Amino acid sequence: MGLMERIFGHGPRWGVHPADRKRPAADAPLRTLPLPARLYLPLLQHVGQPARPVVLVGQKVLKGQLLAEPQGRISAPIHAPTSGTVAAIGDITAPHPSGLPFSAITLASDGEDRAIENEVPADPFALSPAAVTELVAAAGVVGLGGATFPSAVKLALGKRTEVTTLIVNGGECEPYLSCDDRVMRDFAAGVVDGVRLMMHALGAREALVGIEDNKPEAIAAMSKAAAPYAEIRIRPVPSRYPMGSDRQLIQTLTGKEVPSDCRAADVGVIVNNVNTAHAVHRALRQGEPLIRRIVTVNGGAVWQPGNIMAPVGTLASDLLAFAGLKSEPARLLMGGPMMGAVLPHALVPMVKGTAGILALAADEIATPVAGPCIRCGNCTRACPIGLLPLEMAAHIRVDALAGAADLGLSDCISCGCCAYVCPAHIPLVQYFSHAKGELWAQERSKLRLEATKRLAAARVERQEREAKEKAAAAARRKAERAAQKAAEAAAAASAPTEAAT
Repeated sequence: MGLMERIFGHGPRWGVHPADRKRPAADAPLRTLPLPARLYLPLLQHVGQPARPVVLVGQKVLKGQLLAEPQGRISAPIHAPTSGTVAAIGDITAPHPSGLPFSAITLASDGEDRAIENEVPADPFALSPAAVTELVAAAGVVGLGGATFPSAVKLALGKRTEVTTLIVNGGECEPYLSCDDRVMRDFAAGVVDGVRLMMHALGAREALVGIEDNKPEAIAAMSKAAAPYAEIRIRPVPSRYPMGSDRQLIQTLTGKEVPSDCRAADVGVIVNNVNTAHAVHRALRQGEPLIRRIVTVNGGAVWQPGNIMAPVGTLASDLLAFAGLKSEPARLLMGGPMMGAVLPHALVPMVKGTAGILALAADEIATPVAGPCIRCGNCTRACPIGLLPLEMAAHIRVDALAGAADLGLSDCISCGCCAYVCPAHIPLVQYFSHAKGELWAQERSKLRLEATKRLAAARVERQEREAKEKAAAAARRKAERAAQKAAEAAAAASAPTEAAT
């Protein structure tokens, strides 16, 4: 396939067509991981504030029991994926390229997998939208397409904004990954039920399920499950990366364009992932919080690539051992190769948002030497947001970060399309990630400086106020003493006259 064909393909003129490498993993039957001896549950597995532990070291817990409660409006609780004992609450290696420490709860399994009893509503559709949203929040459901935004916060937008359309993202455009494909094939009825429950919570009138046309089995299964519900339509979309990005899927399915300074809800749309819909189904129908998910284990170093149902908190090493390794991985990734995170080692736990663990062989990793920009414009044509990557990179190279920001740096979704099509192999995404970090640090520094100035100004104002109050108090005391002395003098002057009288 030529470069221009890879870039454009058919349909909208954006995105790229990387080799999907989804098979044979996508076609292998779903397997269930045997219960690991230990699970490691980071307190931050979602956008927002980390959860706060409500258990103590040494405490015995049951499957589904609350381990950590949410903090603030944007947060999510953490539940026990199995029964056992809280072995530790402390730092582990973060599921991040930095390998920095990350606060987590370590749970030692007792092997019994005993579950707490949760009440399940007889008919969730008889509940108010607010009640459905509260149950989703209590179950710790977050977006399972990668963003991990607390789902209840999204569903609550239906109260403040008129949401007419729920878009369900079954695109799964990242190469190697097929967990969304698998959940639609194996649990289509549950996914559709979850879609209906989310529609009820939002007050949406229709749901559009976007599935890339390279997943015919998923399209067939979802079409059959959704057939009784006219308000749910299955919509095949072109196989193009990053079709799974919210704004691209919204534009493809509805024709609506979300302005850069707006949210999808502002145009009457909410987007949720198919795995998220299935988690909502399990939460309301089975009383099961988000304690397990389907994870794709794939890559050239994997002996039996496929999809595995595993408890949240499972180490990547346990997943790889179950799938088998035929060689030492040249690179470990959590997520897909376009937007996933390189792991420092395999002793890192999967979290709620983990769609895949990739063990790539040496021949799957391209490490070309970057050359100078030839201004071919491929990156501009491929950008799904319509940005100017070459111009932004030129500003960043000379530390003109403000200029890059003016060109829309904050709108970049770090999809990697620009770097993928760059014939000079310039690491554009790294440039943009670096610049975003620097701008964020500058903004934080600016905010700290402004806060310091406000504190200093408040201190000066307080000192001036206290000085005025002291001066006023001194003046009052002086006046009081003068008045007292005058009264005493008057009393003394009148004393002889009274005696003479």
